[in-house]
Amino acid sequence: MIIETRFPVRYAETDQMGIVHHSVYPVWFECGRTDFIKYYGISYDELERLGLMLPLTYLTCKYFAPVRYGETVLVKTYLQKATKARLIIGYKVYAGERNVLCAEGTTEHAWTSTDLKPVNIAKYKPDIYQKLLPMYNNTTGENSVI
Repeated sequence: MIIETRFPVRYAETDQMGIVHHSVYPVWFECGRTDFIKYYGISYDELERLGLMLPLTYLTCKYFAPVRYGETVLVKTYLQKATKARLIIGYKVYAGERNVLCAEGTTEHAWTSTDLKPVNIAKYKPDIYQKLLPMYNNTTGENSVI
């Protein structure tokens, strides 16, 4: 499942040349990830209120073409790999009007408790795991996940 998130490039996100600064892409990844999780019926803030965190453990980003002020960004977000302890989420960033792939990357996250200790989501919060099971199944193509 690929979730699409669109928004305008804001002036504050660009440098003096009118090109989006490289530090903005991880923020855009976060926008896509938030929409991706929400698609499966639970928001990030709800996860946190229920005592489940997804801290970032690793990030990659490869740049291909600039995005400029005034353009609309399209972030395509998808789950690359899922276990009961970790998620690896992929992103493709397009300059919407030009339909040009401008960047792609990944973020890796660990399921943790509020004290940031790693947890097995299926054991720690089985109700949330059941809610997110379709997300896992769409990625693995199976009815269960390792």
